[in-house]
This record gives sequence, structure tokens and C-alpha cells, in this order.
Amino acid sequence: MKNIKILIASFLMLGIVSLVASCDPENHSLGKTLDKSDIDFDIVQDFTTDPGGNTVIMTNNTPGVTLTWDYVTGKSNKAKETVKYAFKGDYTIKITAVTAGGLVELDPVTITVTDDNLSYVDDPLWNLLSGGVGNSKTWLLDLDANGDSKYFAGPMYFYGTDNAWLEGGEAWEGGDTGCYGDDCWNWSPDWKGNQWIATQGDYGTMTFSLDGGPFLTTNHLMIPSYGEESGTYFLDIDAKTLTTSNATILHTNENDACVDNWGIMKVFSITENSLQLGVLRKDSCDGPATLVFNFITKEYSDNWVPEEIIPEQDEGFEPTFASGELLQILTGGPAAGRFWKLDGNGNPVDWLAGGIGWTTSASSSYNWGWNDTWTSIADNSWIRFDQYGGLQNYYKNENGVESTGTFTIDEATNEVFLNDSAMLIANPGHFMSPTTSSFTVIKAVSETFETTGLWFGTSYDAAKDEWFAFHYVINNNVSGGGGSAGGGGSSGTEITFDTSKLVIGDLEGNGNLRLELYNEYGSTAADSGLNKADLAFSNSIEVTFTLNGITLNSGAVGTYNTSMYYADADWNPNGNGDVITVNGDGTYTVKYAPGTAADGVVVFVIDVVGMATDITDITAVTATIDSVVVN
Repeated sequence: MKNIKILIASFLMLGIVSLVASCDPENHSLGKTLDKSDIDFDIVQDFTTDPGGNTVIMTNNTPGVTLTWDYVTGKSNKAKETVKYAFKGDYTIKITAVTAGGLVELDPVTITVTDDNLSYVDDPLWNLLSGGVGNSKTWLLDLDANGDSKYFAGPMYFYGTDNAWLEGGEAWEGGDTGCYGDDCWNWSPDWKGNQWIATQGDYGTMTFSLDGGPFLTTNHLMIPSYGEESGTYFLDIDAKTLTTSNATILHTNENDACVDNWGIMKVFSITENSLQLGVLRKDSCDGPATLVFNFITKEYSDNWVPEEIIPEQDEGFEPTFASGELLQILTGGPAAGRFWKLDGNGNPVDWLAGGIGWTTSASSSYNWGWNDTWTSIADNSWIRFDQYGGLQNYYKNENGVESTGTFTIDEATNEVFLNDSAMLIANPGHFMSPTTSSFTVIKAVSETFETTGLWFGTSYDAAKDEWFAFHYVINNNVSGGGGSAGGGGSSGTEITFDTSKLVIGDLEGNGNLRLELYNEYGSTAADSGLNKADLAFSNSIEVTFTLNGITLNSGAVGTYNTSMYYADADWNPNGNGDVITVNGDGTYTVKYAPGTAADGVVVFVIDVVGMATDITDITAVTATIDSVVVN
């Protein structure tokens, strides 16, 4: 027998609201549908707490039966539920009994609240959601017809089932971590990179009002089956939950069938301009999770101005070189040479769109791009650029196959042209292999190229503003490829040299002090101080020399890198030896270890880089060759 005592009524409830959409009641012994007269419950208004009857207590007194209370501002199936209404008015409470024999709809109960009690909605969270008493606030899903998400990275994030309120609060053990159990995780995808999350479009509006009551109106533009809805809502400021009746929050059609109850939500965050509401995804849709929908106010959206994002191009993209600088970098300078190799152990290839690359290592394109065959070729190949005989030469060893020729540079475009249709190091048959005899230095930093290398663009796609490029770095593991400071003597066969035939000075006009022992392209070709046939060795050649008469200008550098350059009769081997430091007058030793047998000589010089420029009177400088030793 039901016993109804009406003691309180209200329009807005402040209490924990939870509705279990489906639950299994205890089996009734009768195993049949009960008559509504058999179900006992109380609905009581507490006029002591609220003279206007704003506080209502609903109690289920029937064992084995679950009652669902639909009290206008929300729903609950608790055995005892307390609801607090803020606004005066008449409110009809609908009651449904879940019995062993099925559902029983009980007679609705209407209560009257005679006074407002706005203290129940006088809270910052209510104000943020609705604009405060007497106002309303319109929200939009943060994705529009232009594909813009204006506040968040996208319209929807994914969280674990134990994630909730992200902004902390005394009522939550999780504090500002947003984690209140074991299943805590988060993925916040950007929509532009994950457009499968939601269809691009205008999703409509969602308006929360506190003008006369907690009203919610929605206009679903992307899900026509919902259309326009009018209902009510309740915000539990303690539990940080939101419940709605007869109106549904905006959401994506892609997830519509994956949520059993769109009327119960966790509030993840709320600010003046943003709102995040989470609903529980059911297990059959890729497993349970919390789907968090991201909203912004219409005012924020209407006044949003896209931030002008200027992409930050890679350091050194489209480098500018001084006249002759690129040639200097590639070759190491006049009468010098420099070996380069593919950066097979680092980041060998890249596609730079708008000057921005995306690879960070060989694994970025492995195995469809860079692969094992490329790695093998990179480990066993090199290309050398030098300046000798008035020519700009290249020497290429491509996996054991050697070739040589000349090259030119277009300084206006940073293009390098190899003659005879030659190409950079290739992997025959692979789609990335260079197909032209020219390449462009598209990325370089002049100050750090010795460690960061150069990017050689081999093709350009104008439609994508995209370069395909290979990364070349200095090869210090090939004879002549580089080295560290050296000096000192060693045992071996000493070669006779007539010091009177030594030529010294700024012979190339490049500011270097050169000691020319022999140069087929210089004055010593006709009057040499050595027998070229004596210069046959397998391991190394070492020269000790002495400088005198050096006076440096005020402000001179004072220390100068110095090395020997040697090329045998067929230019293989050829290269720079170890670098030492020369400070002024004194005796020094330079050494070159080619790593393969040398037979004869084409070029045999020592360069003190930059010293000629700093010498007060270069005509006063003298030099002697104290010994030439081969091993």
C-alpha cells in the first residue's frame, strides 16, 4: 500500500544524482508483475529545511523492488533520494517500479514549491555553466564546418573509466590528477590529424539556462534524429556530475550508439569559455572508456580569431652563402679536398615540405624508404670534392665502383652540377635513387657544417612545396677525409729533397701560407726538388719543416690549422693529412696516411691556413724542408 506524504517540492536538486539505466531487481517470489497498489513509497517535503517546500525526500519502502524517480531535474534509482529545488513551481515526479514480472508505471506525484531558494544554484560552477540566475549560456562542440577546433585540439578526447574532474577539489581523492582508481589514461588527439574521430561540420547549439529554472535546449544539426530538444538539467557541484532530462548534449554521430545513457555525465573541466563532459562508452565499442566531449561558448567562438601560426622551418633551410663559400665548404678550399658520405647511421633522407622535415633517423622511413641495401651502400661509398689544376673535381666511390669528373656551382641557386650525367651515390632500382646529375644544397649551417653536414636536395615537388633530400656528412674514415692534430717524427725511408727548390708564399692568393714541394700545376712542375719516382709508399708520408722570419700583425689570430695535401700519380689515393697547429717560427711535422699504396705524385704541398693574411712582411718569411720520410 503506498503512503504518500508531500512535505517539499522544488525545481532544482542539489544532491547526488545517478541513474542506473539497467539493473537486475531481486527475484520476486511471485514471479509476476505486481499491482501498483502493492508498491509502498514515500515522497515527503521537508518544510523545516525549506518553508517553501524546496527539499524533497523520496523513499522506497518495498523490498525486492527498485524504483526509478524521474523528478524533472534528474533521475535516480536510490532507495532514498533527497532533491533540492531552487525555483518555485509545480513539479510532477514520475515513478517506475522494476519488478520480477516487469516494469510497473506508478501514478505520478505533483508537488508545489511556493518560494525560490536560489542558494541552491549560487555557486561558481553553476554560473560558469549557465551564466547565473536569470541568464543562459550557449555552448558549441569544438569543431565547426571549416574543420577548426578553436580551444581544444579536437572535439573529443579519450580517458579511462576512473578518470574524472581534472581541476581538483576537496571531495575528490584524485586531486588535480583527475585519476580516482586503477583505470586512468588519456589520449587527446588533434582533429586535423585524426579526422576519423568526428565528421567535419556545424553540430548545432546547446543552451543551459537558469531563467526561471534549470532548462536545457539543444539543436542537433549533425544528428537529425535528435533534432531540437527541450529539457532540464542538474549540476552536482560536489560530485562534479551533470544529469539531463528530455534533452541530450551535442555529440558525434560516430559514437551515438556506443553510449547507453547520454543523460549522465562527469564534468571533467569548466571555465568561462570551455567545458568538458564525459560519458561512459560501453564495452562492445572497443572496450569501456570515458568519451570526453569538448565544448566552447558561442561567444568565444564568435570572437575567435585564428592565431597566425608561421611554421618554423628547419634550421639552415635555403642557406645563403657568401661568394665562394659553398665551394670552400664542399672542397675544403683551394688545392684541398673533402670526403663526404651518406649519413647512414643517422638521418640519411628526408622530405622537407615548406622547409620542414619529418624524419629524425633512418628508422623514420624504414623499410619502405631507407633499408638494408641503402645502409650497405652508405657504409661503403663516398664522394670527394676538390680544387686542383684549375678545375673543380669530384671522385666517387659507389660501393667499390669508382668514377671521376668535374663539377660546377650556380651560386644564385646553390645548385651543384656533376658533368657526364653523373649522379650522387645511388641504390640502383630503388625509387629514392637520384635521377639527375644536379643537386641543390637546401639545408646547411655554415658555422656547424663540419658536424651537422649538408642536405642535398635531388628532386622538388612544386605542388607540395616539397624537397626530397639526402643528408651527407664529412667522412673521417676515408684517407684524406680529415684527422686530428699530429706531429713528431717516425722511422722509415727518407727521401732526398732540395730545399732550394721549395716554393713558399700565398701561392693561391687565398690567404694561406703554402709550402709547395711539388705541384704539377705550379712552378715546381718544371723545377722540382725531388725525384717523383721516390714517392712510392704503402703506409704514410711525413714532412718536417721549419719556418723563420714570421712577424704577425697586431690582432692576428696567432694559431693556424696546417696540413699536408698529397695526391699520387693517378689521384688515388689523394687527400689531406692530419691537422696540426702552427703558431709562428719553429719546426713542425705533418703527416698523411692514405690507407692504400701511393705511387708517384701529382700534388705535394703544405698549407698553413689563413697565416699569409696575418703576416706583416711575407717576403721576410723563409722555410726549409728538414726531412721527407715515407713508410
